[in-house]
Amino acid sequence: MKKKGLEVYLYSVVGIIAMLLILIAVNIIAAQVKQRVDLTAERAYTLSPGTREILKKLDTPVQIRFYATRGENEMPVFLKTYAQRVEDLLGEYRQASKGQIEIQKLDPIPDSDAEDSAKLDGVEGQSLQLGSEPIYLGLSVSMLDQKEAIPFLAPDRERLLEYDISRAISRVMTPSKPVVGVMSSMPVQGMPMNPMMARMGQQGQQPWVFVSELQRDFTVKTVEMTADKIPDDVKALVLIHPKAITDAAQYAIDQFVLRGGKLIAFLDPLSVLDRQSAQMGMGMPGQSSSNLEKLLKGWGLSFDATKVVADLDYVARTRQGRAPTALALTEKAMNKDDVLTANTDSLFYVFGGAFTGTPVEGLKQTVLIHSSPNSQLVDPMSAQFGGEQIIKDFARSGTEYALALRLTGKFKTAFPEGKPKAAEAPKPDEEKPEDKKPDAPAEAGLKESAGENVVILVGDCDMIQDQIAVQEAVNPFGGQRMVMPANGNLAFAQGALEQLTGDNNLIAVRSRASRERPFTVVKQMQADAEANYRSKIKDLETSLADAQRKLTDLQQTKKPEAGQQRFILSPEQQNEITNFRKKETEVKQQLKQERKNLRASIDSLETRLKWLNIAGMPVLVSIAGVALAMVRRKRRAAR
Repeated sequence: MKKKGLEVYLYSVVGIIAMLLILIAVNIIAAQVKQRVDLTAERAYTLSPGTREILKKLDTPVQIRFYATRGENEMPVFLKTYAQRVEDLLGEYRQASKGQIEIQKLDPIPDSDAEDSAKLDGVEGQSLQLGSEPIYLGLSVSMLDQKEAIPFLAPDRERLLEYDISRAISRVMTPSKPVVGVMSSMPVQGMPMNPMMARMGQQGQQPWVFVSELQRDFTVKTVEMTADKIPDDVKALVLIHPKAITDAAQYAIDQFVLRGGKLIAFLDPLSVLDRQSAQMGMGMPGQSSSNLEKLLKGWGLSFDATKVVADLDYVARTRQGRAPTALALTEKAMNKDDVLTANTDSLFYVFGGAFTGTPVEGLKQTVLIHSSPNSQLVDPMSAQFGGEQIIKDFARSGTEYALALRLTGKFKTAFPEGKPKAAEAPKPDEEKPEDKKPDAPAEAGLKESAGENVVILVGDCDMIQDQIAVQEAVNPFGGQRMVMPANGNLAFAQGALEQLTGDNNLIAVRSRASRERPFTVVKQMQADAEANYRSKIKDLETSLADAQRKLTDLQQTKKPEAGQQRFILSPEQQNEITNFRKKETEVKQQLKQERKNLRASIDSLETRLKWLNIAGMPVLVSIAGVALAMVRRKRRAAR
C-alpha cells in the first residue's frame, strides 16, 4: 500500500511539473504570436488590405522609432492607454512586414539622448500645463536616407492612425513626390490678410484643408485659370469650380489630358460657398455655377449647370432645416465594385449636379457615386430657398443620376479644329479692309492620346471645402489647430488623386477614417412617412384651391340687392367655408397622427437596438452555455 501511495504521489508531482512546463511553453509561444479579435463593424483595429499590400513591397528594412514618455506621473492615463494601442498597432505592422520593419521604443526623458533623438527626428514634445515637462508621443519612419515624422499622435486622430503610419512608410519608399497642379476660380490656397480688413478685425483666409493635405503628399503647383498650357511636370491636375472658364483654358486641359496627364474636376451648378459670387449676387444661379461644356461634349457627356439634384432618400438637415438638395449619401450610393469607393460609407454632397450622356467610342464610363431612384433635378433657386417646398412638390424621376464618375480609355481632342482663337480687340475705325492681315493658322495640337488615360468628374465642389468636409478643434496639447474629417469627402477626393498619381493601396487605408455612420433604417422610415405627408398636404392644398375658386365663383355670380354690400357672405358661401374648415381639421388630425406614428416607430426601433446591445450578448452566451450543458449531459447519458 505504501508503495502504491508513493507511486501516486510521484505521478502527481511529475504531472504537475509537466503541466507547469507546458503552461510556460504555451505562454512563451503566445507572447511571440499576437492575435487580436476585432469586433468593430468597419474593422477599425485590423490592418487593412491596402496596408498589407504596401508592406509586401518592402525590399529594404524600415525603422520606426516610437517616442513615448513612460514616467508614471508625467503622462495622463488616457494618453498611456492610447500609447499602448499605438504600440499594439506597430506590433501588427512588424508582424505583417515579415521582418522588414524594425520597431524601436524610446522614452525621451528630459536632457537624455532619447530626447535629442526625438528632436532630430522631428517629434515634438507637448506641455500639458505651463511649467510642466513636455510629453512626447510621436514616431519617426526612416528608410536609408529618407525620413518622415508624425510629430504628435493626437488621440482625436486615432481613426487616421493607420493611414498616417502607412502614408509615412509609403513616402520613404518613394522619395520623389509627384507634381500636382491646382487650378481654381476660388482662393483654395488661402488669402493674405488685407491691412484694411485687419483694422476691422477680420483675418486672412487659410488654405483649404484639402490643399494642405495635398501638400503633405505631393508637390503642389498653382495653375492660373487663364493658363494656355499646363506645365509639363504636372502629373495630375485638380480643377476646382472652373467658373467662367475660357475656351483657351479648356483647350490647355484638353492637350494636357492627351499628353497623358490625369485630371480630376469638381464642377458645380450652385456653389453655395463661393464667397465672391455670394458677395456680388447672393449666390444667384449662373453666378456661382461652373462647367466644362466643350470638353464634356467632346467626351460624349453633359453637365446641366442649371439643375441641382434633390434626393429624398438622402435628405440632410442643415441650419435652415431639411434640405433635399443637401445629400447625406450612404454606402448605397457608392460603387462597391470600385476600389476608390468600395470602403466609403458616408459623403456629404451639397447642391451638386449630375452627369448625363454616353461616352464616345474609345472611352469607358464607371459611375462612382449615384443618387437613388427617389430623386429629381430642380432649379438652383428652389434648391437654395425652398427645401420644404421641394419636398411638397417632389416628383420621383426613377433615375439614378451619376454624381461622380471616371472616364478611362483613349481620349480624342474636343477641339478638332485646333486651338481656339483669342477674342479680338476692337479695330480702329480708320482701318481699311485691305489693311487687315490674314488670320494665322490655328495651332493643330494633339488629336488623340497615345495611350489610355483617366479623368474623374465630380458634380460638386462645396463637398471638399472646410465648412463641409472637416471639423475643426484646438489641440489641448500645444493649442494648435486640429482638423478631423466630418465625413468621407476628403478621403474620397484625396483617394481619387492618389489613384491617379501613385499607390492605389492608400485608398483602402484612408477610407477607414470616416466616423459618420448614418442610421439608414431610420432615414428610410422618415422618407416613407414624408411620402405620406406629401400626398396629404397636396390633397389639403387642392381642397383649399377648390374652395377658394368656388368662393370666387359664388362672389362673382351673386347679384347684390339694393342696400346690400358684396362682402356679406351668402348661405352657400358660409356652408362652403364650414365644409372646408371641417375637411382642413380632419387632414390636420391625420397629419398629427402620422407624425405620432413616425415618432413611435423610431422610438420602438431605438428601444429594440438598445435591448439588442445591452441584453443580446448575455442572452447569446446563456443560450450557448445551456446548449453546451445539454450536449454534455447527452454524452454522459450515452456512456
